Amino acid sequence: MKASPIRCLVTAGPTREFFDPVRFLSNPSSGKMGFALAEAAVHRGWDVELISGPVSLPDPEGVRIKRIVTGQEMFEEVSKRFPGCDILIMTAAIMDYRPKLVADHKIKKFELEMVIEMEPVIDVLTTVGRDKDHQVVVGFAAETNDLVGNATKKLHSKNADFVVGNIIGGEEGAFGRDDNRVVVISNDNDPIELGPMSKSELATALLALFTPRLNTVVTDDTGSAE
Repeated sequence: MKASPIRCLVTAGPTREFFDPVRFLSNPSSGKMGFALAEAAVHRGWDVELISGPVSLPDPEGVRIKRIVTGQEMFEEVSKRFPGCDILIMTAAIMDYRPKLVADHKIKKFELEMVIEMEPVIDVLTTVGRDKDHQVVVGFAAETNDLVGNATKKLHSKNADFVVGNIIGGEEGAFGRDDNRVVVISNDNDPIELGPMSKSELATALLALFTPRLNTVVTDDTGSAE
């Protein structure tokens, strides 16, 4: 008898936080790592949903996708889907802060103050990590220095099962590239380095690390475990 497929929820890309209808804060995330993970999960026979910020990538085949823009929208969509998933993989680069006031018209240059009051965007990974039940939760940490130290702190503060750390900036920065080098932090193993390799290859390698932690198994038509 064929078991139910693993239910995988992936987030990808940047979010945007607006000053007015045409100006916003964001970051250079391309979404390529999250989209590669969604595709790799489909290839493993998983049931995959992808929540993506604004990116210029086509919808992955076999993946249900929801496009969002802001961090609040990301939080709302993840919160709706998280209780029903088996694994959440948070690659999205969500903006930490947003302008406290958003104008409903384009602000002219002479009206735009050089000091903008900000407020925090809800921390999606912390919120769902605190409330997780059976789910495996994977976070990503984009750092400019002390990769292992900062990723380890994130693992514990977010109550995650894994944190995948990568360096941003410089020649090997992860944003926008087709390849990546990462370190995987968990409570069960010493840090595991992967890469450099293509993001497609890296996605396959990462899912192989995550799968043993899942409570659900995927079986093929002959009944053997994947």
